[in-house]
Formats: sequence, C-alpha cells, structure tokens
Amino acid sequence: MNVLVVHNRYREPGGEDRVVDLETTLLARHGHRVVRYTADNRRIDEIPPVTLAAMTLWNHTAYREVRQLIAQERADLLHVHNTLPLASPAVYYAAHAEGIPVIQTLHNYRLVCPNALCFRDDRPCTDCVGTSIAWPSVRHACYRRSRAATGTVAAMLLLHRVAGTWQSKVDLYIAPTEFARRMFVSSGVPPESIVVKPHFVDPDPGIGTGRGGYALFVGRLAAEKGVATLLAAWSRLDGRVPLRIVGDGPLASIVADAASRLPGVSWLGQRQPSEVQHLIGDAAFLIFPSIAYETFGQVIVEAYAAGTPVVASAGGAATELVEHQRTGLLVRPGDADDLVAQVEWLLARPESHNSMRSAARAAYEVRFGATANYRSLMAIYERATARAAARSRIGIRSAERTIPRYEATS
Repeated sequence: MNVLVVHNRYREPGGEDRVVDLETTLLARHGHRVVRYTADNRRIDEIPPVTLAAMTLWNHTAYREVRQLIAQERADLLHVHNTLPLASPAVYYAAHAEGIPVIQTLHNYRLVCPNALCFRDDRPCTDCVGTSIAWPSVRHACYRRSRAATGTVAAMLLLHRVAGTWQSKVDLYIAPTEFARRMFVSSGVPPESIVVKPHFVDPDPGIGTGRGGYALFVGRLAAEKGVATLLAAWSRLDGRVPLRIVGDGPLASIVADAASRLPGVSWLGQRQPSEVQHLIGDAAFLIFPSIAYETFGQVIVEAYAAGTPVVASAGGAATELVEHQRTGLLVRPGDADDLVAQVEWLLARPESHNSMRSAARAAYEVRFGATANYRSLMAIYERATARAAARSRIGIRSAERTIPRYEATS
C-alpha cells in the first residue's frame, strides 16, 4: 500500500510529532511505501501575517503539491495528522479530487477549539464546543494570545464547517480515546465517521527496574499540565519521596525556583528520548497531573511499557488509560491534597506497587504495543477505503440521475 502522510510539524517537537514518526516507521516496517508531505511551523515568522492568514484558510500551493504527489507516487490513501497553519484543509480537497480516501487523526481539539486544548484561564473550557462560530475564543485571544491569530483559525473552522469539509472530505477520523471521540461527536462529527485507536510505544523498551526510588514527571512545563498542583503536593510531602521533573516550557522558571527550595525536587530540563525512557523505567511511579481534557497521554503508555505505575488526574483521557489501584492511581484534577494522599497510599503499600507494575506492563502488551496498533490501523484503512468507494458509487449514481435524457423525435 502507498500511503501519503500529511503533517504540519510544531515549533517545539512534542508528543504529536513523535506519534507521527512512530506510525510512519511502523507502516514502512510492514512493507508499505510511505511518502511524507511535511510543513514546519518554524517557517511562520518568515511569512507576512496577511499571507499566513490566507494560507491557513486555503493553501493553493499545498493543494497543487499534494495532488501532484498523489498522482506521482500512486498513493492509495491520504493520512492527515495536522494541517494548521501551513498545509491547510486544501489537502483534503486534493485527495478528494484524485479519488483516494482520507483519514484524519485527531491528536488535539483543533476542530472544535482554536487553541486546540479546550483550556483557558487555568481551567478546562468548552465554550466553543458545539458552536457554529468560536466567538469566545476570539474574545479571549485563546490562540497565541492574539485576537487576530485566533480569529483566523476561527474563520478557517467556520469556512470549512459551512463548506462541509469535515463531513464530506474526510472518510474516517481517528480519536485516540473514547473521551476524545465523545467531544468531537458532541461538536457535530458524525459518530459513524470516527473510530478509536490509541497511540502506542515502539520499540518495546522492556521492563525497567523501578528501583530508582523517585517519582517522575515528564511533559511540557505549562499550566494545563498541572505543574502548580505537582509542586504544591511536593511542598507538603517534605522530601519523603524524591521528584524528578523532565521538560521545558513557559513555567520553567517557576519549576527551577521550586527545585532550588523544595527538598528532593530536581529539574532535569529537556532530555533525549532514550534517556527519558531510562528515567521512566527506573522510576517508582510516574505523575500525570494534567488539569486539561487531554485527548491521550503518551507518557502514560510509555510508563506502562516499562512496567511503571502512573498516578494521574481523573479527567480527560487518563480516566480511560489508568485503572485505579490496578495500573496506577487516579486523583482529583487540581487537588494537591488528594495527590499527596494517593502518593502516601502507594508508599505505604509496597505489595500494591509490585502488582501495579505487573498490571501496567500487561496493559502495554495487550493495548499499546506495535502489533495491536498495526492491526487496528490496517482495519481503519480498509474501512476508510470502503467508505470512499461507497461515496464514489453514490456520486456516480447521483450524476447519472442529473444527466438530461433526450428522445429522438420524428
């Protein structure tokens, strides 16, 4: 199978970029020919604002280049990951014009929220979910703290909602969790057009030692990731369990200050993926304190692969990924006292910790390994191809009914 993958990479590489790389590598390993069409957001500063706004709505160059690639590479389908802002929804139309199926993975909430997070003012926000026009996001300058930039994304969403792009130009959507699927369905994505396929970890890192004796946080140092809750909890734990923090972001200075004051807290900054996986494998447990409605939690399944239990906020996707007192523990989002209580519960029960390690590893092997993911992805591609073929047949029949028929007269 020839697969054309479209992805608009981010300025700061993150979980979404990593998932795209993993999936394309998996496809290639199974003998599929993968062709990438990649845009890079590091180019944004070079583009005049008016031009960038126009490209966000419709990029003529992307449309032309994707059509050419489909024909040149004889692509069997188009798999889209991110189009904002440089690829634009024009790529869907390019595939439609060439008659191949389109699959879109929904890594974030961009289709329903201009800032893609459903998060504002340090709390989850669904003001724009289910609305025709995302006025609240424009009013609050939710995207890049700019009303102009937010307005451009809101206009793109409105334009393509009115044009029927999301309904008629995408054959199948992939949501990584049922929680995310429900959010999109509530915003108008037809339920029959969206399936659930979790992300995965590959290669298998093997079970870690879990003997490092520390808790670990890995992620962007930002408000939505629950950094404030994490630091508040460790200020009360008073060094009873060391905490290592890996990552960077807008709250880096706050984390650095906390690391200098709080006993047992250390900030390691950004680290290479191989080193991060080693840290995960040695950790006693991973902390996932996000207060946002996450669509997934890639670091959770990375922890499972190493047999590391996870203490996570009971909101968004984590509620599906973490089984309370089996693969980890769930805490009330944003509640530092509850986080302290759950950590203390785990520290007091080493036998539970051992059983959680086994259950976490089993969850990875059954649900989040490469084999299960590849099987699911192939089923999705087959379903999307069948839907596109059915749509094409309906279109042909509709066209035939509209062709005027003339009878010979004598």
